[in-house]
Amino acid sequence: MTGRMIDFDAAGTPAPGYLATPDDGRGPGVVVLHAWWGLTEPFRQVCDRLAEAGFVALAPDLYRGKTTAAVEEARALGEALDREVERWRGDIRGAVQFLRHHGQHATPDVSQLADRPGKIALVGFSLGGAYALDMSVTLTDEIAAVVTFYDTYPGLEYRRARAAYLCHFAEDDTFLTTESVAAMERELQEAGRSATFHTYPGTRHWFFEANRPDAFDATAAALAWERTLAFLTTQLRSA
Repeated sequence: MTGRMIDFDAAGTPAPGYLATPDDGRGPGVVVLHAWWGLTEPFRQVCDRLAEAGFVALAPDLYRGKTTAAVEEARALGEALDREVERWRGDIRGAVQFLRHHGQHATPDVSQLADRPGKIALVGFSLGGAYALDMSVTLTDEIAAVVTFYDTYPGLEYRRARAAYLCHFAEDDTFLTTESVAAMERELQEAGRSATFHTYPGTRHWFFEANRPDAFDATAAALAWERTLAFLTTQLRSA
């Protein structure tokens, strides 16, 4: 497995990100979207773990180098980014295109992905989960699978999407309401999308992130990861 920071093209502007590739440099593409902390080590590790499982993973640095461990600062960074819709959509679109058309970027280690339209996945955490859901109805021809951790986005035009969805939720989440989860599940079902929702008993928001000792749950995180890999394998490696 090889992981490194790179620049990729986002609407004609260089954008930073972390790219991890399997030892043989080949595999289906996954875009990892970080939470409101920024592109911190846990999300780079997600890319590394995906590469170890045979995927090519790219995490765009949506904050352009800014990170924080403080909730209030993270909230401010996230709210500021939310207002720059075209910028973060452009970064995510650029990351998807990098994985599909990387030949223009002189990255032969992932050249096999160019002929796999619709075989890109998004994996998003909290803020990144909302962005992944948004992009699934924006890049409808490109996104085959979406995995979200502890976030919802009801009200989107899910009938436009072609993706399958896997959504992980904490049982005791002060950032989400059960009504929001139920609304999104209903909308995905009504749109005819394949959607699987898992709620992990006794967990809190950020249960997957090992650097959040106030919320990390090793058992739930391991199960969520096992389910995520099985889902991505099914959705991206099927004929």
